[in-house]
Amino acid sequence: MQQITSKDNEQIKHIRRLKEKKYREESNEFIIEGIKLIKEAIIEKQKIKTIVICDGCDKDSNFDSKILYEIAKMNCIVVPEKIFKTLTEVTNPQGILAVIEKQNKENKIDYKADIILILDNIQDPGNLGTILRTADSINLKQIIISKGTVDSYSSKVIRSTMGAIFRINLIEVESLEETIKEIKKHKFKIIGTSLEATKNIYDEKYNKTAIIIGNEANGIEEKILELTDEKVKIPMQGKTESLNASVATGIILYEYVRQNLK
Repeated sequence: MQQITSKDNEQIKHIRRLKEKKYREESNEFIIEGIKLIKEAIIEKQKIKTIVICDGCDKDSNFDSKILYEIAKMNCIVVPEKIFKTLTEVTNPQGILAVIEKQNKENKIDYKADIILILDNIQDPGNLGTILRTADSINLKQIIISKGTVDSYSSKVIRSTMGAIFRINLIEVESLEETIKEIKKHKFKIIGTSLEATKNIYDEKYNKTAIIIGNEANGIEEKILELTDEKVKIPMQGKTESLNASVATGIILYEYVRQNLK
């Protein structure tokens, strides 16, 4: 275990720069923080490059002995609290973070799946993270995301996923339009969410279906909406006109689950 006390140390400067999206893409790495996420990373056999432990922070000691044993085998560095605070993006950090190498997941769509989730320019990190967590809860293994969607490896997205990001293949596509056309060739029905829809989500069967969730403010881009086979909305009985993107995604995905449970 290495002790580092200088903020100008090259390892420290490297980790600090991983807060930047461009640098994360260049280095093919990202940061995770906290006991829960590090435990998930170990269980899911992620490539952990470095673990940083804060000397002086109030750390929660919820690691079981197996996890502690695994951590002890890794490249661990200990830094004073002052340096740790320059690395963390958490208000009340647990005093431990890790640098993870991105897995080179298959960038091809698995057309054997029964349902495909497509995200069109989701902008809120919390929404994206919660969508990933919800998708993981129904055992969805892939999500297609448009180029304009918020960075999947930002710290807020990572925290919101609660480890789901390790289990889902995120397929970022240059042209969502062309991707949807290709999905249609594989006999998938394309459903888009729209406040202008006449059908509601309970009117549809969700087998061999691709569901598009649109941007929080503007919904699905018009040229993308034109490619859908059906437009649906969540029926509202109160005065609220629309729901948060992650809440809407959860309702639709669990309608798919409900239909399959029957």
